[in-house]
Amino acid sequence: MPQSSLVQLCLAELDECKGFYGNAAAATRTEALLKRVLRTRVTGTDDLIRLHETLLFLRAYPHGDRVLRLCDEILFGYSRRLRGLSPAELKDFEYAEVSGIAGTGLTTNFSYVFARSLSDRHAIARSKTEKRSRGDLHIDWDQFQHTDRLAPILAELIPEVREDWAVGRHADWRRRYESAGGNIRWLLDRVRPEVYDLLEIPLRFELSDSEASRSRARIPRRSIFYHDGPLLGRRDVSFAAEFATPPIRVKRLPAARATRILGVIVDASAVRYRELYGFEYPDQARVFHADLGRGMDLFFCRVARRWRLPHREYCAGMYFKNGVPMGYVEVMWVKNVMEVGFNLYYTFRQGETAWLYARLLKLFRQQFGVDTFTIDPYQLGHENEEAIESGAFWFYAKLGFRSQSIRIRNLVDREEHRIAASPSYRTPPRILRKLAEAPLIYRVESRNRLASGSIQT
Repeated sequence: MPQSSLVQLCLAELDECKGFYGNAAAATRTEALLKRVLRTRVTGTDDLIRLHETLLFLRAYPHGDRVLRLCDEILFGYSRRLRGLSPAELKDFEYAEVSGIAGTGLTTNFSYVFARSLSDRHAIARSKTEKRSRGDLHIDWDQFQHTDRLAPILAELIPEVREDWAVGRHADWRRRYESAGGNIRWLLDRVRPEVYDLLEIPLRFELSDSEASRSRARIPRRSIFYHDGPLLGRRDVSFAAEFATPPIRVKRLPAARATRILGVIVDASAVRYRELYGFEYPDQARVFHADLGRGMDLFFCRVARRWRLPHREYCAGMYFKNGVPMGYVEVMWVKNVMEVGFNLYYTFRQGETAWLYARLLKLFRQQFGVDTFTIDPYQLGHENEEAIESGAFWFYAKLGFRSQSIRIRNLVDREEHRIAASPSYRTPPRILRKLAEAPLIYRVESRNRLASGSIQT
């Protein structure tokens, strides 16, 4: 069999392991395939991406200690597998769906607060001989469309530049900038945030073997949750049962650990081109940790007092499975009604998503005293093709959420009859878009029963 076919077979078998839990054979088979991967040279961007995402899933949902260690061994050396790829091939790793793999990089316009946070950890000056293990952050001059915007800024900061700006033509602003320091931290230290954001500076984040990469990003955890039984599916989850469980233990983090965790959160967001309001302006003195169970940690906080919203309360958090960043959540509420924005990274959508979501709602109900949860139409697929492709509406509907629109409820009834009549039937995108035109609501009563909520026609 040709080598390419053997690689494809190995990747397919390893991918199947994501749904193969519950007995000793599952762990043995997964371990054997991982050992084979260690010895296998994988080429081609699609195969390298597929392998990486499978490894990361198995690292978050390991069958046992040996599987976890093998996944980390391969992932921590992943940049070596990408050596020799052409610049054009490496570009394939910069799409938002897959960005952040060790050995690659990305370019985007980070906000001042994200750029500042990243530069504190990843724009440190290094000697040529120093090991570059923490990534690198610098201006991507090839992508900078507005270099002339630097001129008045540099004229203020560097006296020698004022003449070039006032009467010169075609000045080399890059050379002037680099002669003054050449480090993004130099600029961030000297300009106001609003001025920096107007410059629209594209920053290049080279990950190399960076701990910010998705391949290597981890938070320490005392105990690992190994999956020696089937993963929990939607049918195993009940909001009513979850809300009736004992309170989730919540701890406020000491200042030093809060700073470290917030750094990991910014890194994990940045390599996916994501910036969340709560991660930009966190209340660093009040960062909390909740152990949700089954190896899942949530770190959450409100925003600093200066940045709080005028009419709604706000909180954001990131959750980690066995130390691996898995996604984020942001919630806004007024009195007892909370809107929930939930985002699980693509890699982990075959995991215990419904259970995780139920635990998050349990925590927010416990912490903030809300009894009504709403889902914005965007989360369901309104002007959001990603949600349409994933069938987000049905994820929430099958957990008990209901539309506030009678018209949409009638459409849901028709679709459910079609599904019951033909199990292979899938709601087409055009219908999903109609289902996503109004919010969904789940209201918890004293007996943890679903209430219908207000109705719109």
